[in-house]
Amino acid sequence: MFRFLRQPPKQGGSLDLAPVKAVLFDLDGTLVHVDMQAFIPAYLRRLTARLENFAAPNLIAKVLRQLVFEMLSSTEGVRTMEQHLLDGLDEKCNIPAEGYVAALEEFLSEDLPELQSLVTGHPLARDLVEACVERDWVPVLATNPIFPRAAVEARLAWAGLDDLPFALVTTYENARYCKPQHGYFRDVMSTLELAPEACLMVGNDTEQDLSAGDLGVQTCLLTPWRIDRAGRSYRADWEGEHAELLALLQQKTA
Repeated sequence: MFRFLRQPPKQGGSLDLAPVKAVLFDLDGTLVHVDMQAFIPAYLRRLTARLENFAAPNLIAKVLRQLVFEMLSSTEGVRTMEQHLLDGLDEKCNIPAEGYVAALEEFLSEDLPELQSLVTGHPLARDLVEACVERDWVPVLATNPIFPRAAVEARLAWAGLDDLPFALVTTYENARYCKPQHGYFRDVMSTLELAPEACLMVGNDTEQDLSAGDLGVQTCLLTPWRIDRAGRSYRADWEGEHAELLALLQQKTA
């Protein structure tokens, strides 16, 4: 369930771009539009069909949803999100890791392409990333790491963004936390070897993306596909549409 912010929305806002060295871009709802009400059920339906030799597809789908919820809220920081998922499937559905990986590979090569029509890129997404590169900022694809890398790369390719020079792409293979957990942002900054004030988070989710602000990261909320969740929401340092952010990033520096 989504809801409106408790505080009134703040159009525009101010950013201090002088210390910025890296920009963390969310993917879904930020650089691309995905009809998640159709994408997730279709994704699960096709994937669980590949696993029906182990358990009933409806049971596997229920467990996968539970595991994703656990991944989003986990503060453990020991296992990768992939290992969390594999452990849960083994425990709850008796699906061994090698069985899941084999089924996933078949799904990714044969079924995932059928979902391409549910994903479209924003026409200014490339310009936003390239504007950061022009400023010698490091672009990061800070998508919530609940999907395997191949599924993230597919969405980038469908949107025509797969050639952009992201220095880091967070996926369930390399992440120990998910957004909105602070550990997620700390791990990204540690990988980049950057302080919070050197990072800028750009996203559309007032909880998952804007929670980076708790750590001192400046935040931008892109509003066309804005998500306000039933949990905690945060105020962005800046908010507006893609064209407005692009104009800001393209301003000449002194």
